[in-house]
Amino acid sequence: MSSPGTSMFTNFTKLCKGLALVLVVGHLVVQFIPATVPYLALIPARTIPFAWNLITSGYFELSVYGVVFSTVSLLFMGKFLEPVWGSKEFLKFIFVVNFLTYLCVFVTAIALYYITRLEIYLYMPFAGFHGVLAGLLVGIKQIIPDQEILLLKIKAKWLPSIMIILSIASSFFTLDSAAYLPTLIFGTYMGWLYLRYLQRRPETKLRGDPSDDFAFSTFFPEFLRPVIEPIALIFHRMLCGRSNATSEDHGYSTSGAPLPGSDSAEASRRRERGARALEERLGTERLVPARNKDELQSDALDSV
Repeated sequence: MSSPGTSMFTNFTKLCKGLALVLVVGHLVVQFIPATVPYLALIPARTIPFAWNLITSGYFELSVYGVVFSTVSLLFMGKFLEPVWGSKEFLKFIFVVNFLTYLCVFVTAIALYYITRLEIYLYMPFAGFHGVLAGLLVGIKQIIPDQEILLLKIKAKWLPSIMIILSIASSFFTLDSAAYLPTLIFGTYMGWLYLRYLQRRPETKLRGDPSDDFAFSTFFPEFLRPVIEPIALIFHRMLCGRSNATSEDHGYSTSGAPLPGSDSAEASRRRERGARALEERLGTERLVPARNKDELQSDALDSV
């Protein structure tokens, strides 16, 4: 018989289980065959010609703690995101965010080397799934922003910001912060960038989420937003090549008015789908033990 506590650890999607297996196998490979690390991890000095490590570096962990944390986090976040996005879009998100994250890490490491002339930035191995996990946290922020996280009593929309703050704070007390902090920061930003501008929405045939509730400034407290918004607007125009007023591809008409399905109403529908998926998951987990209890009662009556 299942209990509410045990049912919470079931109903994981097949895709997430497969990805978790990839992480575990990747970790075992580098543990038993250490010579594979230079070929799989991102080592900036060797990325050319080993360009494939911009992809492979995200799919294995160098430590046992890393692989346990990554697999558990993937299973639980995928449990809520994949039903809303669909398996194909979920897998596409992971691939794109992982690649863009490590591409930015590579460029940053090269830039830091030329600034500091420290070779550690060229030969430090960068690896791990935490960049994608940071991006998935942004997905949680998008679909269930006002949902309170159990035990923490914190709304989901603040999870990416809290994660970044804690990571930056811990970097002052750890020696290997350069190995994970850039990946977390770029993973968060690339996750937002993908969901904001690139994710295709079949129901509206548009891309991205242009709602004000998902603007870049929403990662920051209210008092900082007047400072952040002008900076974010500059990057927005650099990325889109034009302002919101002329960006039909991102859900706006030439007059500046939101196109149907691209305004806050569409964002509300997305959040409703996320909340519905969450309720269905929780309802399923509650239904399993209740159903088992009814079956036991029925068996008892039959035996009488």
